[in-house]
Amino acid sequence: MSNSADSNATGSTGAGPARKAGFRPVRILTVAVFALAGLLFFTSFNTAKGTDIRSDDNLLKLSDLIQERSRKNKELDESIAGSRDRNEKLAERDDGSSKAEDDKLSGLEKDAGTQKLTGDAITVTLNDAPPNATAKLPGYPEPQPDYLVIHQQDLQAVVNALWRGGARGIKVMDQRLISTSAVRCVGNTLILQGRVYSPPYKIQAVGDPAKMQQALADSAAIQNYMVYVNVYGLGWKVTEDGTVTLPGYSGTVDLHYAKPVG
Repeated sequence: MSNSADSNATGSTGAGPARKAGFRPVRILTVAVFALAGLLFFTSFNTAKGTDIRSDDNLLKLSDLIQERSRKNKELDESIAGSRDRNEKLAERDDGSSKAEDDKLSGLEKDAGTQKLTGDAITVTLNDAPPNATAKLPGYPEPQPDYLVIHQQDLQAVVNALWRGGARGIKVMDQRLISTSAVRCVGNTLILQGRVYSPPYKIQAVGDPAKMQQALADSAAIQNYMVYVNVYGLGWKVTEDGTVTLPGYSGTVDLHYAKPVG
């Protein structure tokens, strides 16, 4: 969260220094205020063009475009995964490598997250609070909208804690994480490797369940998140899943980066 509930609850409100009296051009200020108001009305009208901005067809079309692109990216990921499997089978048949070399390559692929991974797992589920949530405990302020939604730092805190707890592999929603994966939130949606997700967010990790749960409990960032869970009702659930198989990462492994112009 960008703001701490504890700091809001305990902040002081001391009186500031007295303002010095002086000349104030009241009439000039009044004219300036009316001019600014007129500019704001004109800008609002020019932006809305007489329509309801909240239900503007252009915004709805943009949302549909994002969802369609997310579906298209999923289809492409699945197609890439199928092509990769076929290529690997052909390479294993024709490359002339030894068994030791094949075993070493397989180990590297597992470490990279491109192969399936089976083992004991836990799942952490994060969810937004109800929109009408109020403070459940005395001494805490009524929530601002920012308090009631999952933020990027909350998801990242869980992922980081699971890695520290010895996770051998992590899946966020239906995608396996690799070393270049970036967990990003835009508004109240998660964007992961070109695809868009809405809460609740599920993070599944393969490893020692006890060690991973202890790492979650020891995380200072998650301890702060739990304040919002207890006070405002943000969602938090940890379950043990038994033996599961995580999918291998199916997207492209090419790196894309900015280049200087000229």
